Amino acid sequence: MALKNSLPLVCAAGISMFIAACATPQASAPAAAPMAAASAPAAAGKVRVQWLGQATTKITAPNGKVIVIDPWLTTNPKTPEAYKRLEALGKVDAILVTHGHGDHFGDAPALSKLNNAPLYGPAGLITSVTTLGILPASQAIGFNKSGAVMPVGPGITVTAVHAEHSSELVYKNPESGKNEVHVGGEPIGYIVDLGNFRIYHMGDTGVFGDMKWIADYYKPDLILMPIGGHYVMGPKDAAFATRELLHPKYVIPIHYGTTPLLKGTPEEFKAALGNSSTAVIALQPGEMVEF
Repeated sequence: MALKNSLPLVCAAGISMFIAACATPQASAPAAAPMAAASAPAAAGKVRVQWLGQATTKITAPNGKVIVIDPWLTTNPKTPEAYKRLEALGKVDAILVTHGHGDHFGDAPALSKLNNAPLYGPAGLITSVTTLGILPASQAIGFNKSGAVMPVGPGITVTAVHAEHSSELVYKNPESGKNEVHVGGEPIGYIVDLGNFRIYHMGDTGVFGDMKWIADYYKPDLILMPIGGHYVMGPKDAAFATRELLHPKYVIPIHYGTTPLLKGTPEEFKAALGNSSTAVIALQPGEMVEF
């Protein structure tokens, strides 16, 4: 799980991995080391990104505000045991959900209630959430593609962008005890603009041509990219999107290995990508990186 470039080159590019051997550069970067749940704040002026399995991502901004995207932790087989308790995430200021599928929406309402934090998502999905009484309208905010919000106050802007996927909300009716399928809205991705660093969380998506427009217009530095295949891009498609359409500085592969159907691996992605200026940061669930 080494970085694509050597450690000195990566550090020179402005990325600091939490690694025991960071003080002693080696020919290739060792794996990023997990940090404890109650870890110290991110270094001053740094952005911290933690991947927790599937699409679940915790972003800590330079001002200390925390945004969690697509929280599915308590029943996620890839989430480290320490993080299966939602309290282990610490204080969460806002939650973003890309679509209604359970592996993205699963723990969002509980996390929102635990932290009294607003939940943002596609307008159609949020309409179902409030109509069904899952969350009150004051705590669940819907918006749509090209819409921009400031979920944690001035200085951090989140914009919804296109994703090529589907979205349904499966809700267990407490009266009948049966599952019901409700409107999940249009699936979306998110551009998280932290001022001097932009993150593109793709959610679940296949390849689409307007990825190039998103890259040209929003200019993301880091992309959290699904690579598992079957429901989302596989390694070959993800590599094409990276090389031909997006051209980011960094990619963190996500949404793979959780079930047998999600067969794609970071190694296959890197092999398909070939020689590229994009650094691929392959994290294990629970590991984090600072930029």
